[in-house]
Amino acid sequence: MTEPKKQLRQIAPSFVALGPSGVSIRDRLKHLTPEDEKVLRLLGAHLGSLASKDLRTWCADGMEHSTDTWAARKRELTALSSSRWAGSITKATHDQWALARRGQAAHLQNLEAGIKTVAHRLSLPIGEKGTKRAPGGYRSKNEWFQKTRRLHLLEERTDAVRADREAGRVRVVRGGRRLLNTRHNLGKAQLTEPEWRRRWEASRWFLQADGESGKRYGNETIRITPDGEVSIKLPAPLAGLANSKHGRYVLTARVSFPHRGTEWADRVEANRAVAYRIHYDTARGRWYVDASWTFPITQTIPMETALAHGVVGVDTNADHLAAWRLDTHGNPTGQPRRFWFDLSGNAEHRDAQVRHALSRLLNWAKTCGVAAIAVEDLDFQAEKTREKHGRKRRFRQLISGMPTGKLRARLTSMADATGIAIIAVDPAYTSMWGARHWQKPMAGPTRKTSRHDAASIAIGRRAQGHPIRRRTTPPRNDQSDRYGHRTVQADRRALGCEGTRRPVTDRGQEPPARTGRKQGTRATSASKTVRDARSDRQWVQDSLLLTD
Repeated sequence: MTEPKKQLRQIAPSFVALGPSGVSIRDRLKHLTPEDEKVLRLLGAHLGSLASKDLRTWCADGMEHSTDTWAARKRELTALSSSRWAGSITKATHDQWALARRGQAAHLQNLEAGIKTVAHRLSLPIGEKGTKRAPGGYRSKNEWFQKTRRLHLLEERTDAVRADREAGRVRVVRGGRRLLNTRHNLGKAQLTEPEWRRRWEASRWFLQADGESGKRYGNETIRITPDGEVSIKLPAPLAGLANSKHGRYVLTARVSFPHRGTEWADRVEANRAVAYRIHYDTARGRWYVDASWTFPITQTIPMETALAHGVVGVDTNADHLAAWRLDTHGNPTGQPRRFWFDLSGNAEHRDAQVRHALSRLLNWAKTCGVAAIAVEDLDFQAEKTREKHGRKRRFRQLISGMPTGKLRARLTSMADATGIAIIAVDPAYTSMWGARHWQKPMAGPTRKTSRHDAASIAIGRRAQGHPIRRRTTPPRNDQSDRYGHRTVQADRRALGCEGTRRPVTDRGQEPPARTGRKQGTRATSASKTVRDARSDRQWVQDSLLLTD
């Protein structure tokens, strides 16, 4: 009895990814006086305490919050700051609570998936082998016993998280949970208690204001003029520190925003909304200001237009991007390219490595003349659990280290600035089928093709709508081409390479007309034997016998 074939999951259609919906730029506040820093610290601490109280009030209300409770919170904050500062604080509280709710839902989903996997493996006999669809039983009695304890622990955590979610409770730490836990490991973090305290207080400051279109320079709370002057509207308790009229404090620092400065200046001069955030980097001892604004999402170009000049298929890996250019018929051209990045170190180093790799990828794609890059729509949120992969710790670390979300956001934003479209494809079976159909054919004496290079070809072909395999089965009735091409290498309308070869015996004649035969077939040529040889002469017997 033959084993039934594996049921493949349905592959989602490819689509052109939407462009970015906003932009954020940064500049340093240089040459601040001690008085400027004092005012910024007092202002950040005062507004930070108000933000903490507002977040605590929101979390206490849970699912009972409404428009009336929001209005009451804003009135209380307005009395201690201003109407615009109160609006910025309440909006930040709403965003933080919503983010915590999304993280809570994802955590609950991971716990439920872990319970399902562990319960299934516990129900199987010890030592039973698994299949490609489902894992098998545990290897020993000791492991089986430890997993029963793990199951009880997961069930308790799931009940607690589900109860919090139904009640509307979230676990939020202003300043970051990681920095909070660092307080108990100062030696490992190489920090002293005063240093940690300075970081903790700076991370809990609140110095951000939303913009408002129609107001002067797009923001009444934190105002930056086109020539770079920064002024801040002080709240009522700190109005005595103002050095300008209308209760404003003008900093001595000037900002210019070297990156996208022209776009920022155009918005400011037109009094369009711009949001600002001032923050302090305790490690460097520097003050920075971020400017951000939103704009309508860029309309995507049609798929046919994006693929008119071919595509660059990109396979995302933990330490590099494997790319290969494909022509309009899905054939790989040129040499494969790899763009390496190192994700070790701090967050700034990792972010810089990702940006550098994407910049090289986009520049190379631009020199190739293509208008689209095909990438996998990866999401490993449900694939990182220890219950799913068991002892495969290195594999779990591998997929956890792949910056899929950061790559998607960065690539979409950077590609929009260069005019290159991003096509997202389903990642199902791209590595497996690419290695099966393309790794060996694309290798040569001087070139070694890896699985990642072959996967980039599969990704590009899927974006173009071609099958990943190189050839299809000939027609069932005969070996002719009456139903079209037997290969999927070329389009039906591309007849430039379709036809018969020139006969060996007729090299001086004109080439025969195109007949639609598959390339590689020869026309009828002369036989190599004398008996079967064809000739254009006719044999005629003479009527007279010629004799001496």
